[in-house]
Amino acid sequence: MDDSRSAGAAGPVPEVWTGHATNRVQWLLAAAGAGCVALGIELAVDSAWTSGIAPLAMSVVGCLAAGLLVLFGTIAFTHVRVRVDRECLEVRCGHIGLPRRRIPLDQVDSAHLAPSISPRHWGGWGYRWRPEMGTAVVVRRGPGLVLDLGDGRRFTVTVDHPEDALLAIRARLRNRASRALGDV
Repeated sequence: MDDSRSAGAAGPVPEVWTGHATNRVQWLLAAAGAGCVALGIELAVDSAWTSGIAPLAMSVVGCLAAGLLVLFGTIAFTHVRVRVDRECLEVRCGHIGLPRRRIPLDQVDSAHLAPSISPRHWGGWGYRWRPEMGTAVVVRRGPGLVLDLGDGRRFTVTVDHPEDALLAIRARLRNRASRALGDV
């Protein structure tokens, strides 16, 4: 069951909140990478080998390497899944869940919405780092979630319905604060 929409202001916060974001445009880049791989295979199999082995080998290796890098680099960031439970926020990218980032909620000082995250501001799609902005997982343009961490770092992720994730995180942070006050 997808409970990513059930954390509305009037409703209770779910035990586990899940959300995602996708970018279908990146499939076009993945197709271009697959085309490079196919070209490399075509060169290796059907070439007349008349121009010499070194130029042909460089062409085949270049097409295969570039194609695989583009193919797997884009497939890894066609979508992102975000999960918030009692202990952590977990971000998994792509179909196999890599790269993955797990942030324990006891390391989170605050969370807020970012109404407009743009790949242009982060230097493109993917897992990004900028000294003045922290780290981010950006798979599309639009709203997202920003976490301010206790060590002064910041983590940003694009996700659909980030306001629901924000409610879930803030509820857990309040519960943690009230337990800490009760222990004193």
